[in-house]
Amino acid sequence: MEVRERFEELLREVEPPRFIPVEYRLEQPRIADTEQAVREQLAGCGSMEEIHPGDTVAITAGSREITDMVTILRTVAAMVKERGGLPFIIPAMGSHGGATAEGQEEVLRHFGVTEESTGAPIRSCMDTVKIGETENGFDVCIDKLAFEADHIIPIGRIKAHTDFRGPVESGIMKMIVIGLGKQHGASICHKLGFPNMGKNLLEFGAVILDKAPILLGIGVIENAEHRLAHVEAVPAGQILKREPELLELSKSLMPRIPFDNLDVLLISQMGKEISGAGMDPNITGRSCVLGRFWPNAEKIAVLDLTDKSDGNAAGMGNADAITRRMYEKIDFTPIYINGVTCRDTEGIRLPAVMETDMLALKFCMYTCIRRDALPDARIVWIKNTADLHTMYVSEALKEEAEQNGQLRILGDARPLTEEDGNLIWREVKDENRKC
Repeated sequence: MEVRERFEELLREVEPPRFIPVEYRLEQPRIADTEQAVREQLAGCGSMEEIHPGDTVAITAGSREITDMVTILRTVAAMVKERGGLPFIIPAMGSHGGATAEGQEEVLRHFGVTEESTGAPIRSCMDTVKIGETENGFDVCIDKLAFEADHIIPIGRIKAHTDFRGPVESGIMKMIVIGLGKQHGASICHKLGFPNMGKNLLEFGAVILDKAPILLGIGVIENAEHRLAHVEAVPAGQILKREPELLELSKSLMPRIPFDNLDVLLISQMGKEISGAGMDPNITGRSCVLGRFWPNAEKIAVLDLTDKSDGNAAGMGNADAITRRMYEKIDFTPIYINGVTCRDTEGIRLPAVMETDMLALKFCMYTCIRRDALPDARIVWIKNTADLHTMYVSEALKEEAEQNGQLRILGDARPLTEEDGNLIWREVKDENRKC
């Protein structure tokens, strides 16, 4: 018997439970008209009046696929033009895109951000200029093209960060410090590691707000269904005060997996457009930096990598197992560039690679400490951490699902469907609803 066959024989005794389709219902605010909301915010904040005919205006676009990103960029560019300004879009994404100008422009193209879609040319470079120092003597650097513009408008999705906590996390400040810092500036800010990142963002950001031509910031908040819930234009002088308040609003809208103490969390896909860590630790409850928390899954298996990730599986170190098909999509170069830049070697480590989805699930089940409870394994299967609207839960969680007012059971418990060992996600209609 070959080694591979012997390994698979070890897992043969593991019998996955039956799964129940569940709908997660959340009452969430949602902006109906993105363009109108952006226009109202820009018109009301007062800062746009500082744009004069002929002024160049750098508008940032990051490496995360923000909801209605193209509409937001197009609207901002249009309003700059209405003032007689000359807008252009800057990729603001630290070391992402392989830390090359071409790679970062390609990331934006993946999200549909082009001159044709936004009405503004894309100007991408990795050159930075030093504009000052922090009180601790660290150089503060930002994108050369942005600094040379008459005005900069950073746009950031405000949310809890995947690897640190602070008054500001992901958002406008991170966009101007890490995004506009490019690989060089981002690396300097990461020198003291993630535990100091919250403090560093404030210190580096204060220098940038003082020395760079930041006109205003646009904070974007998404709801639990990955739809636009709030957009706000914040004058540069108010960003330090207002962003922490917007972060609290964002956190209040963040969903969480509605079950605790899981044996296995099964995730169909991870990807850079879903989260900077591929799968959001705020949802999985697993972070190489922050540790483990709700839903306290003992094991995590990830089945695939999104095409938009371009092979960048940074964050996979938070999983216990991945599949062969995911492994074959991985490009380790951008992963290692990310790891070097942010001084994080944990999140870029390679988990166990299983030949199929079913083996990945069985591997995680078999290696759980609660092996004596395998017949009643507590397992949740989600598409990705940005889509919790529908999920599959093992039969052991049925009673908890029935008692949770935010959940609706959509059908009966059934065995997993597979094809050549790979699991098939079935879109389920509510079988309990009467016609």
